[in-house]
Amino acid sequence: MVKEMNLYTPKEIAHNYLATGDAKTKYPVIKSLILSIMAGIFIALAGVGSTVAQATVAGTSLAYVGRLMGAMVFPSGLVMVLLTGSELFTGNCLIIIPVLEKKVRLVSMLRNWLIVYSGNFIGSLLIALITVYGGTYSLFSNAAAVYAINTAVAKVSLSFSDALLRGVLCNVLVCVAVWLAYGAKDAAGKIIAVFFPVMLFVLCGYEHSIANMYFIPAGLLASGNPVYLTAFTAVYSADSLNTLTWLSMFTRNIIPSTIGNIMGGMVVVGMMNWFVYLRKAEDKHS
Repeated sequence: MVKEMNLYTPKEIAHNYLATGDAKTKYPVIKSLILSIMAGIFIALAGVGSTVAQATVAGTSLAYVGRLMGAMVFPSGLVMVLLTGSELFTGNCLIIIPVLEKKVRLVSMLRNWLIVYSGNFIGSLLIALITVYGGTYSLFSNAAAVYAINTAVAKVSLSFSDALLRGVLCNVLVCVAVWLAYGAKDAAGKIIAVFFPVMLFVLCGYEHSIANMYFIPAGLLASGNPVYLTAFTAVYSADSLNTLTWLSMFTRNIIPSTIGNIMGGMVVVGMMNWFVYLRKAEDKHS
Protein backbone atom coordinates (compact mmCIF):
# COMPACT_ATOMS: atom_id res chain seq x y z
CA MET A 1 0.00 0.00 0.00
CA VAL A 2 1.47 3.32 -1.10
CA LYS A 3 1.48 5.98 1.58
CA GLU A 4 -0.21 9.19 0.47
CA MET A 5 2.16 12.09 -0.10
CA ASN A 6 1.81 14.88 2.45
CA LEU A 7 2.58 17.49 -0.20
CA TYR A 8 0.88 18.84 -3.28
CA THR A 9 2.96 19.00 -6.46
CA PRO A 10 3.77 22.45 -7.91
CA LYS A 11 1.19 21.91 -10.64
CA GLU A 12 -1.44 20.99 -8.06
CA ILE A 13 -0.57 24.10 -6.04
CA ALA A 14 -1.10 26.25 -9.12
CA HIS A 15 -4.47 24.66 -9.88
CA ASN A 16 -5.59 24.85 -6.24
CA TYR A 17 -4.68 28.53 -6.05
CA LEU A 18 -7.18 29.34 -8.80
CA ALA A 19 -10.03 28.70 -6.36
CA THR A 20 -8.16 30.31 -3.47
CA GLY A 21 -7.45 33.51 -5.36
CA ASP A 22 -11.02 33.66 -6.69
CA ALA A 23 -12.42 33.30 -3.16
CA LYS A 24 -10.21 36.10 -1.85
CA THR A 25 -11.60 38.57 -4.38
CA LYS A 26 -15.19 37.66 -3.49
CA TYR A 27 -15.02 38.37 0.25
CA PRO A 28 -17.33 41.18 1.41
CA VAL A 29 -15.41 44.42 2.00
CA ILE A 30 -15.80 44.29 5.78
CA LYS A 31 -14.55 40.69 5.94
CA SER A 32 -11.52 41.51 3.76
CA LEU A 33 -10.78 44.57 5.88
CA ILE A 34 -10.97 42.70 9.19
CA LEU A 35 -8.83 39.84 7.90
CA SER A 36 -6.26 42.29 6.56
CA ILE A 37 -6.12 44.25 9.83
CA MET A 38 -5.44 40.92 11.55
CA ALA A 39 -2.60 40.20 9.13
CA GLY A 40 -1.10 43.64 9.74
CA ILE A 41 -1.23 42.95 13.48
CA PHE A 42 0.47 39.56 13.08
CA ILE A 43 3.28 40.88 10.88
CA ALA A 44 3.81 43.84 13.22
CA LEU A 45 3.93 41.58 16.28
CA ALA A 46 6.58 39.51 14.54
CA GLY A 47 8.43 42.77 13.98
CA VAL A 48 8.22 43.59 17.68
CA GLY A 49 9.60 40.17 18.53
CA SER A 50 12.40 40.56 15.99
CA THR A 51 13.37 43.95 17.44
CA VAL A 52 13.33 42.70 21.02
CA ALA A 53 15.36 39.60 20.09
CA GLN A 54 18.06 41.76 18.56
CA ALA A 55 18.00 44.16 21.51
CA THR A 56 18.82 41.31 23.90
CA VAL A 57 22.38 41.18 22.56
CA ALA A 58 22.82 44.85 21.65
CA GLY A 59 26.10 46.24 22.95
CA THR A 60 27.48 42.79 23.84
CA SER A 61 30.04 40.53 22.22
CA LEU A 62 27.13 38.62 20.68
CA ALA A 63 25.68 41.65 18.89
CA TYR A 64 26.76 40.25 15.52
CA VAL A 65 24.32 37.34 15.88
CA GLY A 66 21.41 39.68 16.62
CA ARG A 67 20.35 39.87 13.00
CA LEU A 68 20.15 36.10 12.77
CA MET A 69 18.13 35.97 15.99
CA GLY A 70 15.69 38.55 14.64
CA ALA A 71 15.45 36.70 11.33
CA MET A 72 14.57 33.47 13.11
CA VAL A 73 11.75 35.15 15.07
CA PHE A 74 10.13 37.05 12.21
CA PRO A 75 8.66 34.06 10.27
CA SER A 76 6.13 33.68 13.10
CA GLY A 77 4.21 36.58 11.52
CA LEU A 78 3.54 34.82 8.21
CA VAL A 79 2.80 31.58 10.04
CA MET A 80 0.03 33.35 11.96
CA VAL A 81 -1.27 34.96 8.78
CA LEU A 82 -1.53 31.68 6.88
CA LEU A 83 -2.86 29.48 9.67
CA THR A 84 -5.58 31.99 10.64
CA GLY A 85 -6.59 32.66 7.05
CA SER A 86 -5.96 36.40 7.32
CA GLU A 87 -5.20 38.59 4.32
CA LEU A 88 -1.69 39.90 3.55
CA PHE A 89 -1.07 42.22 0.60
CA THR A 90 2.31 40.79 -0.33
CA GLY A 91 1.01 37.22 -0.47
CA ASN A 92 -2.04 38.35 -2.44
CA CYS A 93 0.21 39.39 -5.30
CA LEU A 94 -0.28 35.73 -6.33
CA ILE A 95 -3.88 36.54 -7.31
CA ILE A 96 -2.36 37.35 -10.71
CA ILE A 97 -2.47 33.57 -11.31
CA PRO A 98 -6.29 33.29 -11.53
CA VAL A 99 -6.33 36.64 -13.37
CA LEU A 100 -4.11 35.20 -16.11
CA GLU A 101 -6.35 32.13 -16.23
CA LYS A 102 -9.34 34.46 -16.66
CA LYS A 103 -10.94 33.14 -13.47
CA VAL A 104 -10.68 36.56 -11.79
CA ARG A 105 -11.05 40.01 -13.31
CA LEU A 106 -8.12 42.40 -13.09
CA VAL A 107 -10.31 45.01 -11.41
CA SER A 108 -11.30 42.47 -8.73
CA MET A 109 -7.64 41.80 -7.95
CA LEU A 110 -6.89 45.54 -7.70
CA ARG A 111 -9.91 46.03 -5.45
CA ASN A 112 -8.66 43.25 -3.18
CA TRP A 113 -5.19 44.78 -3.10
CA LEU A 114 -6.53 48.21 -2.12
CA ILE A 115 -8.67 46.87 0.73
CA VAL A 116 -6.01 44.50 2.05
CA TYR A 117 -3.19 47.06 1.78
CA SER A 118 -5.28 49.57 3.74
CA GLY A 119 -6.20 47.02 6.40
CA ASN A 120 -2.60 45.87 6.74
CA PHE A 121 -1.55 49.48 7.36
CA ILE A 122 -4.20 49.93 10.03
CA GLY A 123 -3.14 46.76 11.84
CA SER A 124 0.57 47.57 11.63
CA LEU A 125 0.10 51.14 12.86
CA LEU A 126 -2.07 49.92 15.75
CA ILE A 127 0.72 47.66 17.01
CA ALA A 128 3.29 50.45 16.60
CA LEU A 129 1.16 52.71 18.80
CA ILE A 130 0.57 50.06 21.46
CA THR A 131 4.21 49.00 21.47
CA VAL A 132 5.58 52.52 21.92
CA TYR A 133 3.00 53.84 24.37
CA GLY A 134 2.77 50.53 26.22
CA GLY A 135 6.43 50.69 27.19
CA THR A 136 7.66 47.61 25.34
CA TYR A 137 10.69 49.49 24.09
CA SER A 138 11.91 50.16 27.61
CA LEU A 139 13.16 46.57 27.68
CA PHE A 140 16.88 46.02 28.32
CA SER A 141 17.45 49.56 29.58
CA ASN A 142 15.79 51.09 26.49
CA ALA A 143 18.00 49.10 24.12
CA ALA A 144 14.85 47.98 22.30
CA ALA A 145 13.92 51.63 21.69
CA VAL A 146 17.39 52.45 20.39
CA TYR A 147 17.26 49.52 17.98
CA ALA A 148 13.74 50.39 16.83
CA ILE A 149 14.62 54.02 16.10
CA ASN A 150 17.83 53.07 14.32
CA THR A 151 15.95 50.54 12.19
CA ALA A 152 13.49 53.22 11.08
CA VAL A 153 16.31 55.66 10.28
CA ALA A 154 18.09 53.03 8.20
CA LYS A 155 14.93 52.24 6.22
CA VAL A 156 14.22 55.87 5.26
CA SER A 157 17.89 56.40 4.38
CA LEU A 158 17.70 54.00 1.44
CA SER A 159 17.63 55.38 -2.09
CA PHE A 160 14.42 54.83 -4.08
CA SER A 161 16.14 52.23 -6.28
CA ASP A 162 17.64 50.34 -3.33
CA ALA A 163 14.26 50.11 -1.57
CA LEU A 164 12.58 49.02 -4.82
CA LEU A 165 15.09 46.29 -5.64
CA ARG A 166 15.15 45.02 -2.05
CA GLY A 167 11.36 44.97 -2.26
CA VAL A 168 11.52 42.77 -5.37
CA LEU A 169 13.74 40.19 -3.68
CA CYS A 170 11.72 40.33 -0.48
CA ASN A 171 8.44 39.38 -2.10
CA VAL A 172 10.02 36.73 -4.27
CA LEU A 173 10.86 35.00 -1.00
CA VAL A 174 7.56 35.80 0.73
CA CYS A 175 5.49 34.50 -2.19
CA VAL A 176 7.70 31.43 -2.44
CA ALA A 177 7.00 30.88 1.27
CA VAL A 178 3.25 31.22 0.64
CA TRP A 179 3.51 28.91 -2.39
CA LEU A 180 5.36 26.27 -0.36
CA ALA A 181 2.85 26.58 2.49
CA TYR A 182 0.00 25.91 0.06
CA GLY A 183 1.91 22.79 -0.94
CA ALA A 184 1.82 21.38 2.59
CA LYS A 185 -1.23 19.48 3.80
CA ASP A 186 -0.73 19.95 7.55
CA ALA A 187 0.13 22.76 9.93
CA ALA A 188 3.63 21.48 10.69
CA GLY A 189 4.48 21.38 7.01
CA LYS A 190 3.20 24.90 6.50
CA ILE A 191 5.29 26.23 9.40
CA ILE A 192 8.46 24.62 8.08
CA ALA A 193 7.72 25.84 4.54
CA VAL A 194 7.35 29.44 5.70
CA PHE A 195 10.35 29.54 8.03
CA PHE A 196 13.32 29.39 5.70
CA PRO A 197 12.32 31.80 2.89
CA VAL A 198 11.12 34.43 5.39
CA MET A 199 14.20 34.03 7.58
CA LEU A 200 16.30 34.50 4.46
CA PHE A 201 14.67 37.78 3.43
CA VAL A 202 15.03 39.27 6.92
CA LEU A 203 18.64 38.12 7.24
CA CYS A 204 19.50 39.69 3.89
CA GLY A 205 17.85 43.01 4.76
CA TYR A 206 15.19 42.99 2.04
CA GLU A 207 12.23 45.37 2.26
CA HIS A 208 8.69 44.21 3.10
CA SER A 209 6.22 47.06 2.65
CA ILE A 210 3.76 45.80 5.26
CA ALA A 211 6.40 45.07 7.89
CA ASN A 212 7.77 48.56 7.26
CA MET A 213 4.32 49.98 8.03
CA TYR A 214 5.18 48.89 11.56
CA PHE A 215 8.95 49.39 11.73
CA ILE A 216 9.05 52.99 10.52
CA PRO A 217 6.05 54.39 12.46
CA ALA A 218 7.34 52.61 15.57
CA GLY A 219 10.70 54.33 15.19
CA LEU A 220 9.05 57.67 14.51
CA LEU A 221 6.80 57.42 17.56
CA ALA A 222 9.62 56.16 19.78
CA SER A 223 11.83 59.09 18.78
CA GLY A 224 9.17 61.40 20.21
CA ASN A 225 9.57 59.86 23.66
CA PRO A 226 12.21 61.90 25.61
CA VAL A 227 13.52 58.83 27.45
CA TYR A 228 13.89 56.80 24.27
CA LEU A 229 15.38 59.77 22.44
CA THR A 230 18.01 60.28 25.13
CA ALA A 231 18.96 56.61 24.95
CA PHE A 232 19.23 56.82 21.16
CA THR A 233 21.37 59.98 21.06
CA ALA A 234 23.74 58.43 23.60
CA VAL A 235 24.65 55.91 20.89
CA TYR A 236 23.87 57.60 17.56
CA SER A 237 24.04 61.14 16.24
CA ALA A 238 20.88 63.18 16.72
CA ASP A 239 21.39 64.51 13.17
CA SER A 240 20.49 61.08 11.78
CA LEU A 241 16.90 61.71 12.87
CA ASN A 242 16.58 64.54 10.34
CA THR A 243 15.74 61.99 7.64
CA LEU A 244 13.09 60.25 9.76
CA THR A 245 9.74 61.86 8.89
CA TRP A 246 6.26 60.67 7.95
CA LEU A 247 6.87 61.97 4.41
CA SER A 248 10.19 60.14 4.01
CA MET A 249 8.53 56.97 5.27
CA PHE A 250 6.38 56.93 2.15
CA THR A 251 8.68 58.49 -0.44
CA ARG A 252 11.89 56.73 0.57
CA ASN A 253 10.52 53.34 1.58
CA ILE A 254 6.82 52.41 1.53
CA ILE A 255 6.17 53.48 -2.08
CA PRO A 256 9.31 51.96 -3.65
CA SER A 257 9.17 48.79 -1.53
CA THR A 258 5.50 48.31 -2.44
CA ILE A 259 6.30 48.62 -6.15
CA GLY A 260 9.15 46.16 -5.69
CA ASN A 261 6.97 43.75 -3.72
CA ILE A 262 4.40 43.75 -6.54
CA MET A 263 7.10 43.12 -9.14
CA GLY A 264 8.70 40.30 -7.18
CA GLY A 265 5.53 38.55 -6.10
CA MET A 266 3.37 39.06 -9.16
CA VAL A 267 5.95 38.70 -11.93
CA VAL A 268 8.70 36.45 -10.62
CA VAL A 269 6.56 34.03 -8.62
CA GLY A 270 2.98 34.44 -9.86
CA MET A 271 3.42 34.91 -13.61
CA MET A 272 6.29 32.47 -13.94
CA ASN A 273 4.45 29.69 -12.12
CA TRP A 274 1.35 30.37 -14.19
CA PHE A 275 3.40 30.13 -17.39
CA VAL A 276 5.06 26.87 -16.35
CA TYR A 277 2.12 25.05 -14.80
CA LEU A 278 -1.12 26.50 -16.18
CA ARG A 279 -0.57 28.21 -19.52
CA LYS A 280 -2.07 26.14 -22.26
CA ALA A 281 0.36 25.58 -25.14
CA GLU A 282 -0.85 26.81 -28.49
CA ASP A 283 -1.85 24.16 -30.94
CA LYS A 284 0.84 24.46 -33.58
CA HIS A 285 -1.13 22.28 -36.00
CA SER A 286 -4.23 24.47 -36.07
